[in-house]
Amino acid sequence: MKSWVLAVALALFALGLFTVPAAAAATADELRSKIAEKNDAILNLEKEIKEYQRQLETTGKEKQSLQNAVALLDLSRKKISADIRITENKIAATDLHLSELSLQITDKETRIALSLSAVGAGLRTLAIMDADAPIVYILRGENMSEAWQQLEELDRFQQSIDKHVEDLRQFKEDLENTKAQTEMARKKLVSLKIELANQKKVLDANRQETSALLAATKNKESNYQKLLAEKQTLHRQFEEELSAYEAELRFTIDPTLLPKTGSGVLSWPLDAVFITQYFGNTEFATRNAQVYNGEGHNGIDLRAAPGTQVRAASSGVVQGTGNTDTTCRGASYGQWVLIRHNNGLSTLYAHLSVIAVSQGQSVSVGQIIGYSGSTGYATGPHLHFTVYATQGVEISQLKSRALACKGKIYTLPLVKDRGAYLNPLSYL
Repeated sequence: MKSWVLAVALALFALGLFTVPAAAAATADELRSKIAEKNDAILNLEKEIKEYQRQLETTGKEKQSLQNAVALLDLSRKKISADIRITENKIAATDLHLSELSLQITDKETRIALSLSAVGAGLRTLAIMDADAPIVYILRGENMSEAWQQLEELDRFQQSIDKHVEDLRQFKEDLENTKAQTEMARKKLVSLKIELANQKKVLDANRQETSALLAATKNKESNYQKLLAEKQTLHRQFEEELSAYEAELRFTIDPTLLPKTGSGVLSWPLDAVFITQYFGNTEFATRNAQVYNGEGHNGIDLRAAPGTQVRAASSGVVQGTGNTDTTCRGASYGQWVLIRHNNGLSTLYAHLSVIAVSQGQSVSVGQIIGYSGSTGYATGPHLHFTVYATQGVEISQLKSRALACKGKIYTLPLVKDRGAYLNPLSYL
């Protein structure tokens, strides 16, 4: 009888709670501490970026001059550099998080193995106990007190096994959850590395723009004002060519193919929204009729510091991307992306510094499709956002008749009917 009690005691000991080794716990604490440091650094950098954005907004409101243009580029470069440092810290924090998750997976797998071993030992002990079951003592008329003690021990032992079987189930569930978190963290890491590469492209574009500006103006205000006048002339000529092209087409938009206005089928393409120019015959468009050839503004302009993430307003397929500056610098959209959605609408994102998608690519709502800038005809960094009736827009070619770019071919979204331009606020 004493050997049976000893077997129970040994089995109960084997089924005790397993503790995390001290070394593993210390490593996990170190990782969490390093992750906290990275998150603190990110918070400080975000404050720094907010200050750069405030300065950019203030400087952008001042009169256009070479000094202000250089100051804007300098502030933009500092802001983009801070963006890059944030992304680098996020990558480091994600790497640390993956290490932490790896430790958790190892710990859980160890716990599962130990638990399986303990449950097996417990079941083998039960088999031994069955051979010397308490009921045998009762039927033999032997010590009733010892028989009842055996029954109580057997009940406690069974409860211990049940608990560890439940622990085993929980360990397995926790392991699956941790593995799922690891997969998500790996995807996040890939996304962050792509974002970092694109941010570095934005920084390169900023440096090239600064060099080009200083080379073109030779650091003289008079040369800068002359450059502005030339861009305005090129843009006016482009708008005239565009209007002439649209006037030659005969196409009528079918309104039944459009979503209901006010339905909110589109999301804002920026995380922080501030409209600097509305759709149609705005005050600026009316006061500067030559800018849009008297046709009004065909989209909305949103304030966006250089390098701001631009997101798809809805899921869809990228119909095309391009850069009008390769045809005629400073005349039109600059770098642009056109996305066709499955709701009868298409959206254009223009004046980008970097394009992050390609023709034919499927995108989801909120996905980063590029980074804001001031390419094309832009008096400052911003995002131009146009909404089209899909039936009335296509990517086509337009020959430039402007003296400075005569004979060159634009490739860009063109409408078959002016009615294809829709007020974005009707669908946001």
